[in-house]
Amino acid sequence: MSNSEAYEVPSYEGRQWWKEAVVYQVYPRSFNDANGDGIGDLKGITEKLPYLAKLGINVIWLSPVFDSPNVDNGYDISDYFAIMSDFGTMEDFDEMLETAHKHGIKILMDLVANHTSDEHPWFKESRSSKDNPYRDYYIWKDPKGFDEDGNPIPPNNWASEFGGPAWEWDEATGQFYLHIFFKEQPDLNWENEKVREDLYSMVRWWLDKGVDGFRLDAINIISKPEGYPDDPSTDYEKHTSSIPFVITNGTMVHPWMKELTRETFSRYDVMTVGETSATSPEDAKLWAGYHTGELNMIFHFDHMGVDNDPNGNLGGKWSYAPYKLTELKRILNDWQTTLEGNAWGSLYWNNHDQPRVVSRFGNDSDEFRALSAKQLATTLHFMQGTPYIYQGEELGMTN
Repeated sequence: MSNSEAYEVPSYEGRQWWKEAVVYQVYPRSFNDANGDGIGDLKGITEKLPYLAKLGINVIWLSPVFDSPNVDNGYDISDYFAIMSDFGTMEDFDEMLETAHKHGIKILMDLVANHTSDEHPWFKESRSSKDNPYRDYYIWKDPKGFDEDGNPIPPNNWASEFGGPAWEWDEATGQFYLHIFFKEQPDLNWENEKVREDLYSMVRWWLDKGVDGFRLDAINIISKPEGYPDDPSTDYEKHTSSIPFVITNGTMVHPWMKELTRETFSRYDVMTVGETSATSPEDAKLWAGYHTGELNMIFHFDHMGVDNDPNGNLGGKWSYAPYKLTELKRILNDWQTTLEGNAWGSLYWNNHDQPRVVSRFGNDSDEFRALSAKQLATTLHFMQGTPYIYQGEELGMTN
């Protein structure tokens, strides 16, 4: 890493273009299909840029378009420097980027840096042998022991976000590797300086190409706790734990975010937003404080849990469980008042991970759908923060 002594920490206080933007999330696969193959693509996005400009949005948050085997809808990246063939080519991307800029629209990429695909060349090398130079690019651990049948026991009880243990046994090398998401998404080892250097180099490559910033996927789980302790909240029968609580906002996450900003974002005029589960308003002041030298803003999840059944028996966010409007208002107010004068916030009702807001917090009947959509939009856009809308939200789209 470069010497940080001469580094001037950027200040995000005062007027910034990303504070005055309206962000529109495009999920490429389901947005617009230009070639008629049944899959949305980059040319389809380019085709709709005049519409989006007329709508009044300033930024497109583009869900992953990197090369991927698509086990997790593109969040399993096999090549950070290539475009998934379903979506087109790098030439198509360049055309979209140039056309967007001509319409006054900036492009925010979806950066997945906690893990890669198991088909990424780094992981193929890593799992080939224990003494491979890329072995330490990922998190490998010996078994805790063996059961009475001789089966290896995982290093701890961590649960995967998508069910079952977060550890996958590799017979060839006799160790487990960590995957907080699918087993095809091995976690990168951020403790390894070479991993961070390679990731930072990749980020600069895209910024040099002209993209205008990044949404950082699952970024607050990159720092794993020393000793890899068990997670007391894990319950495989009820699956009440998804991302292990013990790994959110780890001790090294803020030093690494400062380093990432110093080595990449601070050198460009860009926008950054981190996806940070289990993060409080006070935590947000560390992540997105005006003078902390980290990110511009974060996505929190507090208001997204207001209608969830804590026991997971009613389908979580898809449950239509009763909720108290006063509790939703309390959460939104808490974030507004805590961040005021200290940090910038993001505003959203739905995205690729959440149900449609009209069906969730409004009334999606023929009689009240449009009125509900307008009321929810008014609530969102009149709060302080950068608003994010998901494709179709401008139409009051339902589930």
